[in-house]
Amino acid sequence: MTDIAGADTSGAVTGGVRAVLRLEGLALFIGMTLLYYIWDGDWWIYAILFFMPDLSFAAYLSGPRFGAMIYNAAHSYLAPMAIMTTGFATASPLILSIAMIWLAHIGFDRALGYGLKYETGFSFTHLGRIGKQSN
Repeated sequence: MTDIAGADTSGAVTGGVRAVLRLEGLALFIGMTLLYYIWDGDWWIYAILFFMPDLSFAAYLSGPRFGAMIYNAAHSYLAPMAIMTTGFATASPLILSIAMIWLAHIGFDRALGYGLKYETGFSFTHLGRIGKQSN
């Protein structure tokens, strides 16, 4: 949507801000994956856990409002950062590994343009519309 002056009013970032947010996602993905490598994590665990946050898609079966809430909870930095802090506090390699993988996943999604979802539907994100656009 645009307003009378042609500004985007959909709630999605555009232009240079969108590019910076996607680059931040790429940096997070690369950084967490590199840290996991340096940490000498098991790659089979990485492979299994990397797409676990995407199981939140199933919440959309209950409707877009609930789906967006669950998807956003699984794709926000809040939980994995809390887990990472706990991992450092307890010196737990498993907890730290889970946090790194989860953050890598979020970064990967953001780099590809998959942002946090709005309640209007799965295609509407803070990084812009995803999927096929209807004309």
